[in-house]
Amino acid sequence: MKVGWEASVPFCPWAPVAAGLSRTHAPPPRPPEGAVGGSAALPAASPGRSLSCSRRRLCNRKPGRQALPAGVCGPARHGHAAFGGLFSWHPVFMALAFCLCMAESILLFSPEHSPFFFCSWKARIRLHWAGQTLAILSAALGLGFIISSRTRSELPHLVSWHSWVGALTLLATGGQALCGLCLLCPRAARVSKVARLKLYHLTCGLVVYLMATVTVLLSMYSVWFQAQIKGAAWYLCLALPLYPALVIMHQISSSYLPRKKMEM
Repeated sequence: MKVGWEASVPFCPWAPVAAGLSRTHAPPPRPPEGAVGGSAALPAASPGRSLSCSRRRLCNRKPGRQALPAGVCGPARHGHAAFGGLFSWHPVFMALAFCLCMAESILLFSPEHSPFFFCSWKARIRLHWAGQTLAILSAALGLGFIISSRTRSELPHLVSWHSWVGALTLLATGGQALCGLCLLCPRAARVSKVARLKLYHLTCGLVVYLMATVTVLLSMYSVWFQAQIKGAAWYLCLALPLYPALVIMHQISSSYLPRKKMEM
């Protein structure tokens, strides 16, 4: 059993290999018992002591944290390492939710831009509900991935315009889902003025989709997106979300809002 200075050094599996490099350097002597204050001044640092301190720091390092070169900071140091892992699933599910499911669910009611123009009105409403349900589920998964990624990386939340507008968009999407549920079951929800609620649902739906478009555009200014897409492709991606937003805005403002106002 080892006592004294050597007993305080934790065991490392590579200690025998490292010990061979410092075999000629003995550990610092134990302070004499009669020293003032119970301790004596330590001798000057030696190569053997420096190697022992390095081994101690390696043994006490937190498990699962990779060693990075000095000066590395930001996403590469804190968990968006190489922009992979959990973080990479956040843009995938958010794009699936808002750029595909939500956009197609709104365009279902357009005879010019929907592949389901041959379906009846009730069938379109059911498809609209199915698409919006998939959008909410995908958005919830994307939110869970970004929260898990930033929590594991010990990064703060809600520190950019993209995160704040995205959080407001998710809250507005949840409110729109509740409003649509009331329209789907007006008797159970005790809705007396269904036409007025439909008008509010259409107007707020347009606002929610425009908020989602702004969130997508803000994400393209992030470090992650600019590291993936560069040059002319970045400007092309910047213009892509604007076209369906213009189509949906024209569809709701010119076709459905005047009709609902006449019904009221």
